Amino acid sequence: MSWESVEGALTVTFDPLWTTVIALLLLLLGYWLKKEVKFFETFCIPAPVLGGLLMAIVALVVHHSGGHIKFTTSLQTPMMLAFFTTVGIGGSFSLLKRGGKALIVYLVFCWCLAVIQNVVGSGLAKTLGIHPVLGIMAGAVSLEGGHGAAASFGAMVEGMGISGASAVAIASATFGLIAGGLLGGPVAVGLIRRHKVKIEASQEEIYQQNASDLLEGSAESQITSHGFLKMLGLVLVCMAVGALLGGKIKEWSGFSLPGYVSAMFVAVVLRNLNDKLGWITIRSKSISLISDVSIGVFLTMAMMSLRIWDLYDLAVPLCVILVVQTILLALLTIFLLFPLLGKDYDAAVMCAGVMGHGLGATPNAVANMGAMCERYGVMSHKAFLIVPLCGAVLIDLVGLPNIVWFINYFVK
Repeated sequence: MSWESVEGALTVTFDPLWTTVIALLLLLLGYWLKKEVKFFETFCIPAPVLGGLLMAIVALVVHHSGGHIKFTTSLQTPMMLAFFTTVGIGGSFSLLKRGGKALIVYLVFCWCLAVIQNVVGSGLAKTLGIHPVLGIMAGAVSLEGGHGAAASFGAMVEGMGISGASAVAIASATFGLIAGGLLGGPVAVGLIRRHKVKIEASQEEIYQQNASDLLEGSAESQITSHGFLKMLGLVLVCMAVGALLGGKIKEWSGFSLPGYVSAMFVAVVLRNLNDKLGWITIRSKSISLISDVSIGVFLTMAMMSLRIWDLYDLAVPLCVILVVQTILLALLTIFLLFPLLGKDYDAAVMCAGVMGHGLGATPNAVANMGAMCERYGVMSHKAFLIVPLCGAVLIDLVGLPNIVWFINYFVK
């Protein structure tokens, strides 16, 4: 850590060790705030966002005082790669068969929504006089992608010379979390009332198993040091091969593929080959632990490095884009998804879920569905199987490549 005065302005620079220490302390503070403040828990605001945003606000105050705070976030990229690799390891195609027709319908809707959000975001951005890639940051990147994708793609786009991308993406993701939490229940209740839906859930045996049980499979439930090291080794191998693959793709085609996308692709291929050949046992709880730690550290570092002042000139266009995106998702959910899913109670609960993760994140979706089932006293096992599988795992198989294509198209 160093302190220096540059032309009368105080600049504080934190080295990698101090940056990591501050990030972990902020992450723990975020967990404490989420536990103690009901609003944060109700709207599923992630702990890394809470802790990191506090530091970003401190940096904003220092900035307006003429000073600067700089962090050395060298650990951020490896953590980001690890997180998206764990997402890929969860992308087992066998889950599609177990989820039935309704899962396919819901998943295809989510994939199409990712494309629509990017088309609308980039189109409105051009109309409002800002760079179309900033519209993509307020599209599938931050809405279906959540804070993890927002921080990842924001940094990537800023590296391409488009300033303000990270601030736009993070602000949009935060808006989406709150909007998704607020609107999911009202939309679903309105559908039930309007269509006089009978309050009963599907009793098909295929839907009686939770998504977490399917993901766990036959793996040992207890986390052991040996099992954890195997999964960590698997993640690191996928990251390394993915980095090599990404470099070769750029060399052969000139197409810029982020390292985490290629790592996720390698992980998906390996997972599905392993499902067929049975090379190793996938221990989902160990994978989940790696995922939680990596996204926590990565997102906290991204948030605490956020330049909030980059949002000043983009506030009005950003608000317009996000309001339109929210209205569009509500209309698609009411007039397209609900009929496609059968206009029954399970469909209504899943509509509450898609409003949650279509704007925010999978925890929002689960919270919305839980509130619906509690209100009507009927548990929708179908919704609690399909929505988490799609929102947390399968959606990224198309969602992330779609984002990469849009960004490369508009940055040319």
